[in-house]
Amino acid sequence: MLPPLSVLAVWLATASNPVLAATAGSFVESGSTLVSAMMMFLGNEEKVYILDKAEGNAAQVAGHPAWGSVWDVNTHQATVMDVKTNVFCASGMHLPNGSYVTFGGNGAIGRGGKVGSQATPWGSGIWDSEYQDFDGTKAIRILNPCTSADNMDSAECRWFDEPGVLTMQKQRWYSAAEPLADGSIAIIGGFVNGGYINRNTPNNDPARSGGAAEPSFEFFPANGREPQDMQFLIKTSGLNAYAHTYLLGSGKMLVQANISTMIWDYNTNTETALPDMPGGVVRVYPASGAVAMLPLTPANNYNPTVLFCGGSDMPDEAWGNYSFPNINTWDYPASRDCQRLTAEPADGSAPQYEKDDDMLEGRSMGQFIILPDGKMLVINGGLNGTAGYAEATGQTHTYGEMPFGMSLAAGPVGTPAIYDPNAPKGSRWSNKGLGTTNIARLYHSSAILLPDASVLVAGSNPNVDVNSSTIFPTEYRSEIFYPPYFSAKTRPAPTGVPKTIAYGGDGFDITIPASSYSGSSDDAADNTVVALVRGGFTTHAMNMGQRYIQLDNRYTVNGDGSIVLHIAQAPPNPNVFQPGPALLFVTVNGIPSNGTMVIVGSGNMGTQPTGAASSLPQNVKVDSAKGSADASSTGGGNGGGAPGGGAEGNSENGAKGRTGVIVGAVVGAIAVIGILGALLGICLARRRRRTGGVGAPSSSSAAIASNRQTYAMTRGGDVFGVGGGGGGVGGRGVRSSDSSAFVPLQQDNYSQAWNASSVSLTGPYRDGDGDDHHLHSSGGGGGGGGYQEEGRGRGRESGYGMSMDDPYAANAPRGVRY
Repeated sequence: MLPPLSVLAVWLATASNPVLAATAGSFVESGSTLVSAMMMFLGNEEKVYILDKAEGNAAQVAGHPAWGSVWDVNTHQATVMDVKTNVFCASGMHLPNGSYVTFGGNGAIGRGGKVGSQATPWGSGIWDSEYQDFDGTKAIRILNPCTSADNMDSAECRWFDEPGVLTMQKQRWYSAAEPLADGSIAIIGGFVNGGYINRNTPNNDPARSGGAAEPSFEFFPANGREPQDMQFLIKTSGLNAYAHTYLLGSGKMLVQANISTMIWDYNTNTETALPDMPGGVVRVYPASGAVAMLPLTPANNYNPTVLFCGGSDMPDEAWGNYSFPNINTWDYPASRDCQRLTAEPADGSAPQYEKDDDMLEGRSMGQFIILPDGKMLVINGGLNGTAGYAEATGQTHTYGEMPFGMSLAAGPVGTPAIYDPNAPKGSRWSNKGLGTTNIARLYHSSAILLPDASVLVAGSNPNVDVNSSTIFPTEYRSEIFYPPYFSAKTRPAPTGVPKTIAYGGDGFDITIPASSYSGSSDDAADNTVVALVRGGFTTHAMNMGQRYIQLDNRYTVNGDGSIVLHIAQAPPNPNVFQPGPALLFVTVNGIPSNGTMVIVGSGNMGTQPTGAASSLPQNVKVDSAKGSADASSTGGGNGGGAPGGGAEGNSENGAKGRTGVIVGAVVGAIAVIGILGALLGICLARRRRRTGGVGAPSSSSAAIASNRQTYAMTRGGDVFGVGGGGGGVGGRGVRSSDSSAFVPLQQDNYSQAWNASSVSLTGPYRDGDGDDHHLHSSGGGGGGGGYQEEGRGRGRESGYGMSMDDPYAANAPRGVRY
């Protein structure tokens, strides 16, 4: 195990084995994550893995600030982990054997988000001597989750992060990752030289924005396949970061970005256009709507329907460009709109968006978590504005005038809400009985389902580097939210849960003891649901790979009140629920059991074995049988049966592999494209300016001007000036060339990039020279550095020589030559 951090000694002494009060609807603080939780995933029943961007966290590992940790589900204590490359704005996904992989990130950075101390001639970082992070733009990192019984400091339990062995073929930042039926992964789009949105203004190169955008897709493992351009990413230029992707039953993929939608055949790179998003509402980053697939059930024949909620309907010209939005986004209310889409209707009709109930309040950066009872929690986010951070907008010219520091959002929504997909229209949303947190969860916040069916909530850091003094600070506190079913003190305790689930074939049995419920056994059996829930890889208000599938079941009620569930394997179609890890929950009368981690499929990459759909016996009832639990301890569930309307063998064909096996299996198929490749620049890395204002506060900040350290959390309403003048585009207008703030690939004067600053990690950010440093459009000179798109390409394909020396062989990357 890694040694304890001295800075946490006092905290650890008082926080050992905390016992949390699991009160239904409540938030309870659950320890420090040590690094701000930009990304999270549940590795197994014991461990949640957390990733941050490379920044100046107080927690140290291997002599530098940590940007990785592992949080223990049982003790709520975190331990730092070493990650070599900068994971900023990466994507991630599970693998068939239960391991996880992340793709891409940012170039190496140093204090205050400045370019790392060793940089390319075009201004992107290779390595930084202080933070000791390496370029992550092509990185492929693999982790095999371990338990407390393992040596967490062993090579088998650490991140494998070696660009000399595994890299993507393209640089990707904000890419999408979607698992396929064989366990491989499609990696889609992203920034090369990122920023607020993925385009210049004017947008005269919608494909690549002069080399700063990447409109292609590739696969992991590549298996000899070269990247290809996706026309959809050119069509949606600018607003296509972290595109929403969902594999469909046909094996094709639903893809949504900007206001466009399509079905994509990734085998032939063929696109079929679907209707545009109604109302012009953008759901992808930085609008960051809450988007998730509804539960897959026997009642809907496992046909996917995707729910899109929130985001922003800002007009296209308001989005601005790489540098910043063209309006004061914190004055612009987030959308309440929700739309459903079944991309492949069972009756063969043309797919159409269907208007759903509006959310209780508008949310940007709201996040859906699918609960074991088939309902959907939306949590986190803001009433106004968007994700991302900046020092200025098209209307607010200096950081001193920014009312919420670097945050482009305001009005944190502290009260979650629950959506019932099967309730009648007009009654699907409720926040009755749900508590309110006083911790702002805005940009770079995250949430994920835990094995006990609670929800871990963490993160929030709309800042270029660690900042503890701004109004929305870097956040290390985690919380656990307890959904309404925690009002039940007795939980189902099934036995006989298998370790693996097959695609078709003989079913398996699970037994529910009579002590798991109260009342009629027949009623309890009728109201029992067995489901696989995959929490996915969470980042930027989305859970890549999140799915819920109800397994068909029948039952036999015994005279002693025990219930034997006869359960079908997963449907014999790996497109419906791709191979890999998931939690199996048994929910009785709306009360879920603890989840058991299982592997769906063979546990191996490749075509998955399938059998005939499981054949199940008829139900057997016993009128006189009853549960033995105290009736007062089993209340609080929804009382309903299956989330899709109800449903009237232990496979041992997979094994958990180790990291070395994974890497060995894929490395021969991966195109190893050089160690570090052409590097992208810093994500929103800008000089921080003093917190004192230039000019009067905007109307939206007046409500909190008297106290910048506290703010009212809200269930909804106009606390931060919703609608307060955000509808227009006004101000200076959009910069004509604008990735200079993010270290462009084509820049006149690299020494004047915005990230060439030094900031304090313990106090308010201030410029060293105290100047206002107003931004300039291209051709105007000054601090912006002018991204000039005409005729100044650096010839990125002709390239610089790539050394095959190991960049991690020494403390400084002396072997890397450019």
